[in-house]
Amino acid sequence: MGQKFRKITIILIAISLIVPFNFSLVSSAKAQDSSTNEVAQEISNLDREIDAKKKEIEALQKKSASYKKQIEEAQRKTASLSTELAILSNKIAKIKIDIETTEKKIETLTLEIKNLETQIQEKENQIASSKDRISEFLRLIYKNDQKGYLEVIATNQSFSEVFNQMKYVENLQADLQKALNEIQELKASLEKQKKQMEDKKNEAEDSKNEMVKMQSSLEEQIMGKEVLLNRTAASEKQFQNWLLQSKYEEEQVNSEITSLEKSIRQRLEESDKSFSEGKTGSVVLSWPVDPSRGITATFHDPDYPYRYIFEHSGIDIRAYQGTQIKAAAPGYVGKVKNGGQKGYSYIMLIHANGISTVYGHVSKINVQEDTYVIRGQVIGLSGGMPGTPGAGPLTTGPHLHFETRLDGIPVNPLNYLP
Repeated sequence: MGQKFRKITIILIAISLIVPFNFSLVSSAKAQDSSTNEVAQEISNLDREIDAKKKEIEALQKKSASYKKQIEEAQRKTASLSTELAILSNKIAKIKIDIETTEKKIETLTLEIKNLETQIQEKENQIASSKDRISEFLRLIYKNDQKGYLEVIATNQSFSEVFNQMKYVENLQADLQKALNEIQELKASLEKQKKQMEDKKNEAEDSKNEMVKMQSSLEEQIMGKEVLLNRTAASEKQFQNWLLQSKYEEEQVNSEITSLEKSIRQRLEESDKSFSEGKTGSVVLSWPVDPSRGITATFHDPDYPYRYIFEHSGIDIRAYQGTQIKAAAPGYVGKVKNGGQKGYSYIMLIHANGISTVYGHVSKINVQEDTYVIRGQVIGLSGGMPGTPGAGPLTTGPHLHFETRLDGIPVNPLNYLP
């Protein structure tokens, strides 16, 4: 019985000292409430800014969709100079809108990151404050646990006060547990918001990279329009002649590749181990140039600017003029075509398993026909800048046109690339 009384009185001593301590924190609590209100107002202002940016993005996306519709309608019309110029003009306008949309997205993400940073800082402050209060609480409990019986009796005026304070002790212990639970919840929420912030930062970085690619695409479209006007001198007749000439040249290249491949393939006898992997007949190719700057036209791309002449038989990989081109796999050099200052230059390699690769708009050729190349060997330099050697007539900017053919028929290179 004496031991039980001792425990009760020790708790009451802690309470008698804690109560004044809590009153001493009233002024600091008020200051904290004021700070919390300021943070809440800042978060509210940021939320309004974010909502406004999102509405601007929605409006820009509607404009972009409108230009896309006009482009599709123009592409269904008979090929003519006016139609082609309309397509290019709409593409230029659409890319400008898309760039502006991306800029708004980056601004929105920046605001969202700032918002999360503010919320994270507020939660960290709340956690630190709660830890301080709990630490002080436990310190006082420990301090009073060391007091003797005489001091215990002196602290309380009567037994009725003792038992009244017992109920208060229970409530205080419940509040303490609640504070501990709140800290756990704050920590969990804090980790979630930190993850969200990292995701937003990565998304913003991706958007910046995408905008760089769109800027390059815009420059290419503007250049394409200028090239078209220069080639045709704004004459419909010259435009139609140019179409016929381009179509003839493309058919001639196709015919050369198809006929040569059959005869050269018979001489192909070896390949490296990494060429064929996995399932029977599967082929692994390496990227001939670094693809990080993006693919400007896909296989059979519906938006390919010269689709009215022929289907796009490969992919266009954006590459600076003069970038080293590497063999996508080991094989024989089946064909080297130097188109000179005005014509189309390309290199064709013959590989195992019925695969061949074609590298187009080549500004410089480093290999000879009937020679063997290994994977990764530099076979030439990229081109594509209008008016430069090897670019040919069907190009609007520097890039590598890369084809993959299976038994002479063009197939999607992305199915064979890592």
